[in-house]
Amino acid sequence: MKLELSPRLGAIAGLVPEVCECLADIGTDHGYVPVSLLLEGRIRRAVAADIGPLPLEHARRTAEQYGVTEKLDFRLGDGLSVLEPGEAEVIVIAGMGGDAITEILAAAPWSRAGPLLLLQPMSKAEVLRPFLPENGYAVLAERLVQDKGVLYPILTVQGGEMPPVSDAQAWGGVRLEGDPLRGLYIADRLLRLRRAAAGLAKARDPDMAGKRERLLGVIAQLEVWKEAEDDANGR
Repeated sequence: MKLELSPRLGAIAGLVPEVCECLADIGTDHGYVPVSLLLEGRIRRAVAADIGPLPLEHARRTAEQYGVTEKLDFRLGDGLSVLEPGEAEVIVIAGMGGDAITEILAAAPWSRAGPLLLLQPMSKAEVLRPFLPENGYAVLAERLVQDKGVLYPILTVQGGEMPPVSDAQAWGGVRLEGDPLRGLYIADRLLRLRRAAAGLAKARDPDMAGKRERLLGVIAQLEVWKEAEDDANGR
């Protein structure tokens, strides 16, 4: 029996190393990622955790449906508080905003010591990316996946050092060079940034005016990247 995953969840599952003793899925919702990986034999056991009892019940039902309940540990709790340090080799934190992911990591500094983190922000990736090097994490890889017309970044992260993230990288990606969807992603970021800058155009508050200037600087850099992507792809 096989569980078909959405493109977004399938991309996350595909980044889990071939040999993994224990995976933790934080914000598991229906538990699709750990159940799919257990069915494929990619992981030996998993922790499915969620802050809400209803999503956790959905995960239980998924596990029961596919016959893997005995290999899953269901835990109700906030973020990484449900885990002991070193318990899971791979930790998936997906399906929530980048700001929420930063709060989860900040509350568990032990997550810098060892586990492979697969982080998939649904929004506010520009908050998550600079947070990582500022707090002892290194982005090992980044990729994009398109699901129902929406582009999602997935960051492979581990404790370590890396250079600070610039404003342009915060918005346009840290390690997306060569990704076939990078041009589309930058175009989407530019659209959002231009709207935000336009909204601040008449601001008289010096702080807001300074924010607009900063956004315009990001726009200028992303336009350079977008032109390079278009040239590379013959557009």
